[in-house]
Amino acid sequence: MAGSLVTLVPLLLILALANADVVEQFEDIPDCMKYFYMEKVPEWGVSTFGAARLCQRFNNRYHFATLYDTNHRIAVYSAYKFEPSNGGGREKRWFVEPQLVNKNWQADMRDGYWLGKENPGVYLGEKQALNEDYTHSGFDRGHLNPNGHHAVPGRNATFTLTNVIPQNPKLNQNSWRIHESQLTDLFREKCSQAYVLVGAIPSASNWIIKNGVRRVNIPDYIWNAYCCLDNNGRPVQSGGAKARNTEDNVVERLSLEDLGSFLQQFSNKPAGALFHNNCRA
Repeated sequence: MAGSLVTLVPLLLILALANADVVEQFEDIPDCMKYFYMEKVPEWGVSTFGAARLCQRFNNRYHFATLYDTNHRIAVYSAYKFEPSNGGGREKRWFVEPQLVNKNWQADMRDGYWLGKENPGVYLGEKQALNEDYTHSGFDRGHLNPNGHHAVPGRNATFTLTNVIPQNPKLNQNSWRIHESQLTDLFREKCSQAYVLVGAIPSASNWIIKNGVRRVNIPDYIWNAYCCLDNNGRPVQSGGAKARNTEDNVVERLSLEDLGSFLQQFSNKPAGALFHNNCRA
């Protein structure tokens, strides 16, 4: 019996670790790797100081992956697979990541309001943005991974504050929204599967400030990239886009190569391909 318990305890520890969604590497959770084309995690952003890897879990299921910058309190990028949506799932809640508060807390994202109520005296926002940071800030809670690119419940899961940035309202509600809608049409018509990355470039000194404290970085740019596959899993189309996070309200469409060159400007290390073989057959 004692021998069985000795065997059981390490097994339980392994299972507990496998259940976590804040991980050392995305590869630690196989279900998290399915959001990256050919299971290739981009080199872009890996050297970000204070980066956390989130396998975004809602209702005990994984829905996408996020590389999260805990110092700027915005995502480096979110990675997901497009899902046709029939609507629904428009959340009124905003979720936070419990394990960015305490690594021993539960793995599912939680409504920040209720998580705070259940843990009085515990500050939830040391490593992540909170809903109150955005209140009266003049910025939208701009989704990186858009809710409209998912079916329920994945649609609900995009309403986590680790998946949003302070986005200029004019851009968020106009050109960027139209761009996301055009991608929806493209993915429905041309792609059997579509892998997508959406990220942000932090600013040097532009922040949402609350009570004299720099809380959430206001990024200079938002960008996205996609890799579209046919019924046989072969790449058939790819592309990218970038937009200044301003009232200019302009989205510039790019090839993956040109997007890579753009991103390289903001890194002192090789940006690398965003998708395996740059989404070429």
